Amino acid sequence: MRFRNFLTFILSISAGALAFTHSSALLWKEKRVDASPEIAVALPLFVQVLMSGGDRFLAANLGSVRTLIVESAKMRPEEYRILAKLQLDVSWLNPAHEDNYYTASAILPWNGEIDAAQTVLYRAALARPFDLQPPFYYAFNLVYFKNDPIAASEWLRRRAIRLPNAEERQLLENFAARWLDRANDLKLAVAVVESMAKQARRKDFREYLNLRARRLRDLISLREAANAFLKKNGHSAKSLGQLVSEGFIPTIPTDPLGAGFKLGSDGTPIFGGVRVDEHGNSY
Repeated sequence: MRFRNFLTFILSISAGALAFTHSSALLWKEKRVDASPEIAVALPLFVQVLMSGGDRFLAANLGSVRTLIVESAKMRPEEYRILAKLQLDVSWLNPAHEDNYYTASAILPWNGEIDAAQTVLYRAALARPFDLQPPFYYAFNLVYFKNDPIAASEWLRRRAIRLPNAEERQLLENFAARWLDRANDLKLAVAVVESMAKQARRKDFREYLNLRARRLRDLISLREAANAFLKKNGHSAKSLGQLVSEGFIPTIPTDPLGAGFKLGSDGTPIFGGVRVDEHGNSY
């Protein structure tokens, strides 16, 4: 039995050495990238596992250490691609690796590797159903890099129900509702928020969601009025008050959450950062 185990060990080492030699020969033919020495080589996954004695979790730890010691602030685009490859490898070897998903979300999206970051976060979210951070970062990237708040909201709602902590579930649901303010299809956003309100267990949260739905409906009304003004006059209104004075809306709605409404740079009504009175004057 001992001889058999020893023979298996020798064969594993030999296979790893052969795989490394073969991979090195293949890599030698590829165009070399003058990258940081810590990340200069991204070996095939099976080689990483063999070189770790068949332990994929050890291989993931070793790969994660390589990514952590890199000075990412001074990297070039081609180096970020290598870093993304390394972090994708780690997420395959051990999708629940916390350091890997955390650093991937902090570095990759901001340096042109959004798809790699999303893959790492997606795998982490599935492997860590108790952790709110991977689904949150994944949804954040959908909103700010993919401009898809509807998909972000749906993703957060699906992941929220799996969280064991009630407060964390509600936190994700809150973001799922808030980010719908950025949706291009506001009518769909209203339908989603109203559906969330009907399913909400807590009365205060249900009332809060109904307020968010109401302000979205008010924004839809303002945009319809602004479009009517544009068609009639051939130019956008200069203020929300002008929509009132020319009879397109009776009054400027009051935002129940206090942010108010204003005209964007293109004349489209949006949520504002200031309060306005019924005449469109800020205060």
